[in-house]
Amino acid sequence: MTRTKLIISSMFRSLSHLAVAGAVLLFSLGALAQNEPTVEWTTLGNDFAHTRFSPATQIDVDNFSDLEVAWEWDGGSFEAISGRSTPSYIDGILYTVAGARRHVVAIDPKTGGTIWSYREPDTGRWAYSMRADYGKGVGYAEINGRGVIYTISPGFFLTALDAKTGRPLENFGEPVPIDGFPNTGVVDLLKDLGHPYDPYAGLPLERGYITSSSPPIVVNGVVVVGNSAEQGYNQSRIENVAGDILGYDATTGEFMWKFNVIPQPGEYGHETWENDAWQTTGDISSWAPISADQDLGMVYIPTNGVTIDYYGGHHPGDNLYGTSLIALNASTGERAWHFQMVHHDIWNYDTPTAPILLDVETDSGPTPIVAQATKQGRTYVFNRATGEPIWPIVEEPVEQSNVPGEQLATTQPNPTKPLPFDMQGISEETLVDFTPEIRRQALEAVVGYQLGSVFNPPVERNNPAGLLGSLQCPGGAVNITHPPSADPETGIMYIISSSGCGSRTLVTGEEADTYYEAPTGVTLSRYAAGNGGSRARHPLGIPLWKPPYSRITAIDMNTGDHLWMTPAGYTPQRILDLPELDGVDIGNTGSGSAGPMMVTKNLIIYGNQASDGTDMIYALDKATGEQVGSFEAPARSRYGMSSWVHDGYQYIILQTGASLTAMALPGAHEGLAAPH
Repeated sequence: MTRTKLIISSMFRSLSHLAVAGAVLLFSLGALAQNEPTVEWTTLGNDFAHTRFSPATQIDVDNFSDLEVAWEWDGGSFEAISGRSTPSYIDGILYTVAGARRHVVAIDPKTGGTIWSYREPDTGRWAYSMRADYGKGVGYAEINGRGVIYTISPGFFLTALDAKTGRPLENFGEPVPIDGFPNTGVVDLLKDLGHPYDPYAGLPLERGYITSSSPPIVVNGVVVVGNSAEQGYNQSRIENVAGDILGYDATTGEFMWKFNVIPQPGEYGHETWENDAWQTTGDISSWAPISADQDLGMVYIPTNGVTIDYYGGHHPGDNLYGTSLIALNASTGERAWHFQMVHHDIWNYDTPTAPILLDVETDSGPTPIVAQATKQGRTYVFNRATGEPIWPIVEEPVEQSNVPGEQLATTQPNPTKPLPFDMQGISEETLVDFTPEIRRQALEAVVGYQLGSVFNPPVERNNPAGLLGSLQCPGGAVNITHPPSADPETGIMYIISSSGCGSRTLVTGEEADTYYEAPTGVTLSRYAAGNGGSRARHPLGIPLWKPPYSRITAIDMNTGDHLWMTPAGYTPQRILDLPELDGVDIGNTGSGSAGPMMVTKNLIIYGNQASDGTDMIYALDKATGEQVGSFEAPARSRYGMSSWVHDGYQYIILQTGASLTAMALPGAHEGLAAPH
């Protein structure tokens, strides 16, 4: 949870030097700002519940448009490119990771100056990682009275650093037999997965590969470690390792437990793996961040699917714990409960964002919940202590595949509440219909494509029916770039999403294997995701489906009801300028992009685009969704925001590519004038 501390200002000492009433008044306002509580942001989602909520109140509807750049931190010297890390503000210092080497960096929150940095020594393991520049943040805990920063590198090492100095933690872990590594502070995570490996090169590619993109989470003295594998749409061979979840002592780095995400013989769920596929295939990692309930002592693990997206003939069965939410005892790694949100997932519906924990008031009374928003535009809500669904989740029949060797699940779970927050499949009824002619063109554009539900099966490129492809809608309503937020005081969850359809056709494993220089595994899959191919497009360049193309949905998690929905961003100018739409009121379609979002005591704040493409930051009224403020962003903002109060001023951090941009009210960088 967010901690608050009172900052004791020294400015009162100079009060006697003020000679005039106006100066006294100005000084008093400045002193008041200096004595406002410090508000921290301790994980990439702010708290262990991953609400992305800040109780800070200084920035409000009256002054939002006055925000200006206080400082900019350039990650270029750390070879940063994507800028996916949400910084944490802890005990007066800002912490982030940057670049493919995943440098850990401590930053002065007032000036943006670098305080210290740490870089892991060179190995072949980080160089191969397909998620090297994708680091999302750091973990943190207080150990024996001092702060410790925990990070997982692309090479799959866990490192513990003194939060003030950046030095590796003494008596943590054990020496790594690689030149240049410190003698303390590091754990080689591959050691505890149980596969033969080389300390420098890692796993043999014939067996698979594992890396990381999310930080660890520290719960009651245990460091819980997730991981990630290759993207399933970049795979052609069936062998890989499982992304088992690991637990370590936060003080010593001692290995404590491992949870098998592919159940072994005798373990719960083993029967969901037919034809002994559990022996060879892998993935099922937790590349999305992990949430935790410290009082219950439980961690909530979101997972992705099995090796190779869009074809699963080599792993028949439901395949626990693929695309699931797993609740584990943080001290022992034992399963408390689980729920599989997609059976036998071949659609790349991996769970991309951290589950959100809230305490709400349902019909059953005070209820601790965990809510997981998903790529398929659905929200699954459970009692986080017991795993019981808060509202019924029903198994509904879904389409079956005509691809040789594929055995899809006959049903998929669908929540009765909350209702979906974005498009659910595509049909002739959901095609764009601004005018009769535009609708006719849309109908013509989808001729030859297989329309269907959220679980529309893929088709092979040279299928007997002559289909050009299969439209999968949504392709990713919620994703890593736009995690949801929630207000823990009201129990309202805010989901920013984008509508869209993907179209993947399957090719032979032999063809797919030619796409990759160093594929993992040995045995070619019968089919795998193909490159290129035909895509259904409207001739006017507009989406084939009805708007909004991007939206924000407010859901009351006390009742499961939608409160409001508003388009995110504004209709692109290229659509507004179409002669075919002259005189047609299409309303605000939204931009089609879903940017980062967070919630404060006062506002919903999110990044998106104006009609002319200008990058903007918008503020919405939490109760109605009405826009109440905006300002032009210094650059496109992606992946996440954080907000905290330092030295009496509230800051909003934007991830602007390789840089971090701190926005604050006038005077923050000088620290002299009072905020508005």
